[in-house]
Amino acid sequence: MARLKIGPEFALNRLDLAVKGLRDTAFLGEYKSVFKGGGLEFLGYRNYNSSSDDASRIDWKASKRVGKMVVKEFEEERDSDVIFVVDASSQMLIGSTKKLKAEYVAELVSVLSQSVLSAGDSFGLLLFSNKIIKNVLPERGKVQFFRLTDELSDVSNYGGYSDVDMALDYAFKNFRRGSLVVFISDFVYGVNSERLLKLAAKKFDLILMMVRDPRDMTLPKGSGEVLFEDPFSGETLLVTPNEIWKEFSQVVSGDIHHLSKILKKYGSDFLFLDTEKPFIKEIIKFFKIRASRWR
Repeated sequence: MARLKIGPEFALNRLDLAVKGLRDTAFLGEYKSVFKGGGLEFLGYRNYNSSSDDASRIDWKASKRVGKMVVKEFEEERDSDVIFVVDASSQMLIGSTKKLKAEYVAELVSVLSQSVLSAGDSFGLLLFSNKIIKNVLPERGKVQFFRLTDELSDVSNYGGYSDVDMALDYAFKNFRRGSLVVFISDFVYGVNSERLLKLAAKKFDLILMMVRDPRDMTLPKGSGEVLFEDPFSGETLLVTPNEIWKEFSQVVSGDIHHLSKILKKYGSDFLFLDTEKPFIKEIIKFFKIRASRWR
């Protein structure tokens, strides 16, 4: 029988170390325009240039209407808000790898917020669990960056269970239309209201980033029993992992696929991140794919 519990002092030290190392580092060039495109204004069409344009940029419907190949042109809109909505529930202080989920997310948001800082845009932070913990309104500048990293590394901000629907509802009611909302959680308990996702996707440029520990994805094999506890009710269940690990993995994979499919239906983006793997390459790849859709 096994039960994982991490004390707050240990978690604070881990989070502090994760953030401090990022504050004074030079930002990777690949992130320079990582958020460009969330605020783009359509200018019109121009003729396709085979020597300089990627063929994927051709708008085939418009080309058919005008009888020649054309591509869309956009102009970047300024004064766009980027808001990080971060799960700070107690389950984010769990980790079976070198990084806690909360530590991994703290690094991720710190790196991405450096991109927004360098672009000169406003950025903010919403921390939530089963309640709104902190709402740092969007601002520009280094002071804002330091405030975000301080909040992310403050262990007193963590606790409670995760209520994603409550956070989505709060964001929809309080954030400015057209904002780029980066929603980060392990989504272990999913999103219960597809309607909320649809509303948020319509109002914002919405990105959901799922950060999972390997232990979220599968049960440990081996003899013995494991005690599970429901964070909502406090009820416990004693299980034998060897008997249910395959079914557990299938259910988890199915839930992730379902969430990704819903987001795609409403025109939003989904990214899965594993705390066992560095996020740098995955983030760059993800935003390059996004950028290719805007061209």
